Amino acid sequence: MDRELEGRVALVTGAGRNIGAAIARDLAAAGAAIVVNARSNAAEADAVAAAIRAAGGRAATALGDVADPAAAAAMVRVATETFGRLDILVNNAAIRREIPFAEMDFAAWRDVLGVCLDGAFHVTKAALDALRASGHGAIINIGGLTGHTGAPHRAHVVTAKAGLAGFTRALAHDLAGDGITVNLVAPGMIDTARGPGGSATPHAPGHRAGRRTLVGREGTSEEVASAVRFLAGPAARYVTGQSIHVNGGAYLGG
Repeated sequence: MDRELEGRVALVTGAGRNIGAAIARDLAAAGAAIVVNARSNAAEADAVAAAIRAAGGRAATALGDVADPAAAAAMVRVATETFGRLDILVNNAAIRREIPFAEMDFAAWRDVLGVCLDGAFHVTKAALDALRASGHGAIINIGGLTGHTGAPHRAHVVTAKAGLAGFTRALAHDLAGDGITVNLVAPGMIDTARGPGGSATPHAPGHRAGRRTLVGREGTSEEVASAVRFLAGPAARYVTGQSIHVNGGAYLGG
């Protein structure tokens, strides 16, 4: 693949660091102009956009909470007003917290589902007209290993990620006639920054203690981004409604 996304525009939510930032950089390397979304950390979003521009790409930033429909609409407007179109949407924004279900209140439950699942709904709805106009629109939702296997102390996260898998399959049916493909990439056992500014969990998630990968190592954000780049590109126009697992074989129960 070499500049296969030239002339296209992508919006990546939750792209200030880790997997989202790697996706933004890889799509830019493929030639796409990128709208880098972060919830509130302007410095992180600006740094990702600056790195893309320094490498010769085009990028803009759009701060906003995907759980807010008005903010979701504003992100899409940044794409269409700055770059004239929107072809690719990556719903990556998420909150990953750990708490035993017995201690979880409804506010904590709704906070996670509001970002992971409702956020994907809001941004997709806001982007729909632009994606339809693209002629080769692609939506890639970022799920997770535990959305398929379950995990302790993550009822809200597991439910949200499992919901994204169902959302993906449903939209694949609804949007096929508009020329829009819809797929999900489910990362697992990825080495990412944690703690303040990185993840709500300051250490490796507890559910990892009983898992191992078949390949003998954790994955990288860039390896997840490679799967997203493929699904966003012209080589994947016959792929829709699929969940692609990027977890080194951890899903097989190793």
